[in-house]
Amino acid sequence: VSTQSTGSSGINAEYGDSFPDLISLTMKFLSAVLLLALVSAVAGGGKINKLKNEIATLEDAFSSVLEDTEGAIANITARMDAMEAERVELDQAHAWQALHMAAAAACRGSTPSGGTGPSGNAVLAKENTRSCTDICGASAFNLCDADVSISGYKGQAESYSQRLGHFYNYGCGTAGNTDVMFDEVKAGGDDVFKNMDSGNWYYRFCCCRKA
Repeated sequence: VSTQSTGSSGINAEYGDSFPDLISLTMKFLSAVLLLALVSAVAGGGKINKLKNEIATLEDAFSSVLEDTEGAIANITARMDAMEAERVELDQAHAWQALHMAAAAACRGSTPSGGTGPSGNAVLAKENTRSCTDICGASAFNLCDADVSISGYKGQAESYSQRLGHFYNYGCGTAGNTDVMFDEVKAGGDDVFKNMDSGNWYYRFCCCRKA
């Protein structure tokens, strides 16, 4: 009875001397696959790290742009607020100027002589508790010609019966109405925009000239 040989001698008998070469080739193939896998993993990790770095760079750039934008917006807002404050202040200054010109015209019409003297005549704000005789006498324009109280409404006239303003002459020798709301020096800057509805019936002025 013949028996089949096993083990390496049997395999060698079946495949001959090529078997060790096959094992070697297989091991080389597996080594190459493993090396390729390792290289791919390393390469993939490098790409991920590169991507992370690029994302971090973009985040820093975006953060910088956002800060610059917020700073620019804050600067523009501050400038607009400053411009608005300047506009309000200028509007008030022009409104007071218009009132002073109206007071000068009222004085011109209230003086018996129409305004005489060695130099230009003056309009001075009247203190609510003092007479224009006292106000003028304490200044370089020491003679009082008149005490005028004037006011006007905002807006264009819409009819011929509509009140556009008020005027009154208390005379030089008396303090007249001592309501502090008629005193420009003691008024608030925006009081020039107020009218009779808020109790600002008049602003009072002294018409003064040099002797």
